[in-house]
Amino acid sequence: MSTAFVGLDYIVDVMGEGGHPARCKAEAARREVVRHANQAAAYCRARGWPVIWVRVGFSPGYPEWPAASPLFGGARDAGAFLLGAPGTAFVPELAVQAGDVVLAKPRVSGFYGTALEAVLRARGVTRLIVAGVSTSLAVSSTVRDAHDRDYAVYLLEDACAAASEAEHAAALLPLPAIARIIRCGTLASLA
Repeated sequence: MSTAFVGLDYIVDVMGEGGHPARCKAEAARREVVRHANQAAAYCRARGWPVIWVRVGFSPGYPEWPAASPLFGGARDAGAFLLGAPGTAFVPELAVQAGDVVLAKPRVSGFYGTALEAVLRARGVTRLIVAGVSTSLAVSSTVRDAHDRDYAVYLLEDACAAASEAEHAAALLPLPAIARIIRCGTLASLA
């Protein structure tokens, strides 16, 4: 079974210093999600598995901006999630490397409006390790999409965070029906 790691929204506007709204900053730091994401990415690279980073962002002028969205409605006026701006940069401690695939998404799911599925199919990937911020939005949405696209899905719980521990825990509750919940220490079981 060919495997890929998909890391979602480890960007300044979601969880970094000076980001807007950076609503997951404190919880992501407390849970050390970037350290765990880096460990998982290194593990996957060592096995020749693709590492894919997907970040939310809108093009200059915000042509993809969903004005009616409670989540993204204020983004344009705040200058948030603008591709090429500091807010959509990956947080500095994230170890993105040459050879990793980097994609941008205009919505919550890593599949929506991206080349993610084309990249996965071109590489023969059938199993995904998904992680990111926030658990309740990008991660759960991408996990659901991946399941419905017939991937075997593993959610890397200790590389995920939400705005609070309660939100993270609530987001995880329904996901064992469609994904296996794992931690960095159990990645070797996927070999």
